[in-house]
Amino acid sequence: MRRAKKVLKTSAKADERRESLFDKYKDPSEDSVGPEGVERLCRDLQVDPADRKVLLMAWKMGAQQMGFFSRSEFEQGLRVLNANDVHTLKSSLEQVAITVDNDPDVFQGFYQFAFKFCLTEPRQKIIDTETCIQMLSIVMTNQAHLQPFIDFLQHQTEYKVINNDQWMGFYRFSLEVAPDCSDYDEAQAWPLLLDNYVEYRQKHP
Repeated sequence: MRRAKKVLKTSAKADERRESLFDKYKDPSEDSVGPEGVERLCRDLQVDPADRKVLLMAWKMGAQQMGFFSRSEFEQGLRVLNANDVHTLKSSLEQVAITVDNDPDVFQGFYQFAFKFCLTEPRQKIIDTETCIQMLSIVMTNQAHLQPFIDFLQHQTEYKVINNDQWMGFYRFSLEVAPDCSDYDEAQAWPLLLDNYVEYRQKHP
């Protein structure tokens, strides 16, 4: 019984610290952490706002809007990350980064989130290619097709926007197709975007 009371007391203190951390960064006029608060948090975490860890944090917090965290998102996210201050948050994000890079299933969830996180308008289903390039550069690391695919997107003129099927198609492509595209099989019904990418690679080996 005493042990249970001690656990509850410890949990309550942790929640208080999470609430205090939220209050430290929240907008003075809104019950949410806005862009300025996110920037201050990043400064305390010693990461750039465009750093991959910030996107990982948004993912684990279930953020619905880029640059903002509601109170529930922030505090529940801290619980998920088992963090209650800047130090433990920084440590947890470092561990999440390791897990994402070593567990394909976890990475896929993060990759899917990244596209949806870019949909900033109601009923929006596409992102522009520049946003796609920026997000791929953050999400993916050490992937053989990443830079060639970015080069292709920057040089081509046919595609101005990318949809979710194309986004997820590139993820599957990056797993299944050899770095030199030598085993690419058109019969697998890849998005046309990727057919064009392979043609580009053949012309620019």
